[in-house]
Amino acid sequence: MWDVAEELKAMLVFAEHRYYGKSLPFGSNSFKDSRHLNFLTSEQALADFAELIKYLKRTIPGAENQPVIALGGSYGGMLAAWFRMKFPHLVVGALAASAPIWQFDDIVPCGVFMEIVTTDYRKSGPNCSECIRRSWDAINRIAGNGTGLPWLSETLHLCTPLKNTQDVQSLKDWISETWINLAMVDYPYESNFLQPLPAWPIKVVCQYLKDPSVSDPQLLQNIFQALNVYYNYTGQARCLNMSETSTSSLGSLGWSYQACTEMVMPVCTNGINDMFEPHSWDLEEFSDYCFRQWGVRPRPSWITTLYGGKNISSHTNIIFSNGDLDPWSGGGVTKDITDTLVAIIIPEGAHHLDLRANNAFDPTTVLLARSMEVRYMKQWIRDFYASLRKKY
Repeated sequence: MWDVAEELKAMLVFAEHRYYGKSLPFGSNSFKDSRHLNFLTSEQALADFAELIKYLKRTIPGAENQPVIALGGSYGGMLAAWFRMKFPHLVVGALAASAPIWQFDDIVPCGVFMEIVTTDYRKSGPNCSECIRRSWDAINRIAGNGTGLPWLSETLHLCTPLKNTQDVQSLKDWISETWINLAMVDYPYESNFLQPLPAWPIKVVCQYLKDPSVSDPQLLQNIFQALNVYYNYTGQARCLNMSETSTSSLGSLGWSYQACTEMVMPVCTNGINDMFEPHSWDLEEFSDYCFRQWGVRPRPSWITTLYGGKNISSHTNIIFSNGDLDPWSGGGVTKDITDTLVAIIIPEGAHHLDLRANNAFDPTTVLLARSMEVRYMKQWIRDFYASLRKKY
């Protein structure tokens, strides 16, 4: 955005989403109960952005008759696309990077996400995904014998020792989430989006996971080395903390509530087309979890009711960009819908790589994607001024 803003002589505005960061509608009571959280919805967030744009146009000299473009990545990318759909009179177009707007209801199969994660590991090293697939049973077998839990806690350098079978499940969930996060941030250079990481981190991880036929203890020692790439690249961590998978500033609390209300994105595994333990998508189980956490129950079909699901061809001027390494691309728009609802695919691209700053190690694919995105934006801006001239 910084480079593009300069090129287009644009002003950059970053609007904080309500309930995230410092934008707490009820101050320290904002997360107190579901009554105070009632205003944490994508619609309310979009309405805030609409009000903000009107306010900026009114108060900033020279801004009044200027076009506005919405940009975002991930959930922000969904918001950018939905903003253009809901407020086409306020933004001339949107760049929705890595925006899985079809990961809802049953628009895409629930298994597609974890299959992409698995493909990333399979391509990054021989037997890498196979080692991970085998590790779950190895954990179960070791956890099942008398000294297994202390051995696992020590071998994986866990900050909190495992005490029971529930802890073992949490351990496996935490490891799974780590592999998923690595797939999202498999960037071609060092980065610190979720954690400080090396370039192509999955390749680095897979160096430790080459032989699926080693003994259970050896396999799990290898898994520890691999986890260490994600949690201890800087060498500063004294132990691995299972309650942390990403830096704390990402606002996971607000997201957990949104996932339990409207952002219901089914994910499942079968252990055959993916490297994870089989787990089917169970709405009832998820709903009960949400009720325990937040006192709310999810509305799985509301997002498609609100934003149209696959039925969006009446909209215009939205770019959907997706990297093929990104597991979220499975729920993204990856083919042109019309000549103004366009898809850009970025081979070798992880999660919204195109939105990141220019880097000497950027693959040509992302440079190409960015130049196409700017070309579309320039067209939207030209069209805006042309229609302005017609009006006056």
